[in-house]
Amino acid sequence: MTERPETLIIGAGQAGLSTAYHLQARGREALVVDGSDRVGDTWRRHYDSLRLFTPRGIIGLPGSPFPGDRKSVPTKDEVADYLATYAARHGLAVRTGVTVERVVRHDGGFRADTPDGPIHADHVVVATGKARHPRVPSFASELGDDIVQLHSAEYQRPSQLSAGPVLVVGAAVSGGDIAVEASRTHPTTLCGRVTGHMPFRSNGPLTPLIPFIGNRLLSMRSPLGRRYRAAERDHGQPLPVELLRSIREVPDDRLEWTDDRVVGVQDGLPMTASGRALDVANVIWCTGYRHDYTWVEPLRIDAAGWPEQVDGAATGSPGLFFVGLPFQSAYGSGFLYGVGRDAAKVAAQIDRGT
Repeated sequence: MTERPETLIIGAGQAGLSTAYHLQARGREALVVDGSDRVGDTWRRHYDSLRLFTPRGIIGLPGSPFPGDRKSVPTKDEVADYLATYAARHGLAVRTGVTVERVVRHDGGFRADTPDGPIHADHVVVATGKARHPRVPSFASELGDDIVQLHSAEYQRPSQLSAGPVLVVGAAVSGGDIAVEASRTHPTTLCGRVTGHMPFRSNGPLTPLIPFIGNRLLSMRSPLGRRYRAAERDHGQPLPVELLRSIREVPDDRLEWTDDRVVGVQDGLPMTASGRALDVANVIWCTGYRHDYTWVEPLRIDAAGWPEQVDGAATGSPGLFFVGLPFQSAYGSGFLYGVGRDAAKVAAQIDRGT
């Protein structure tokens, strides 16, 4: 591997691999690096029971349909294996076990600092998706020592929980899914307001409309998409109809869903905005992640902390690009079915030298 690739892509998930595929199709050199041991490990680290809500028929990356029954939904491990196979099948240059600590301008291009030495490149594509720094409220440290606390990034299976009630904080997709699973073995309370829900089943007769809605209707080119972007980035994804139904089907004595927010601690127990202290033995924080791009220089950040970019090109920093940001150009940008469109736009700009 050369230490001065034309383009360095940071992140070997769906965003990075799609970008490498499109650059390769244009005859341009690219090296993909990732801090994990294997391609797909980011997916493998999710909780054991995770399945996608969108079927295989619409989630394939450019050049490779997702294998299996087009109407069935894959597990997270199947997605991980698909990504590893995708990289191998297309002969993409991927180096795992490489952590990029800092990106700076250097000698007319960029220098990416790693523990094993610098990598120089003419262009850099940051394809790390959402910054993976788990976010928990500051008062979490005040909870009783006997309460098991896990962020959704740490949660794998119900056996990690102690006997007794479970509180799941955050009712977006991961919170709802984990709450349903926890309720099978523990009485569970789900705290969080409804983030909205999809207007139809994600695996039903209207499934073919999902790419059109996610990539075109809800895009930055439409007033509806621009309004929706702010809500989606601030409050999480809308719940799939299937998940909403699963939550509501759990008996009330097994799963209580309340929009009463958890705002503090009283006598070592989580306390809600209504003043209710929840006597629980476990808390699972499904409160998302904080994004941190301070390791990329120079970079303009917007008021919400996201990189300023247009069609993936970083504002005011020629040669620096992003792929896989939530709602980068459309709602589908952060999903398997939509990331390839943004990757193609970035590859085209690199090919043109813009």
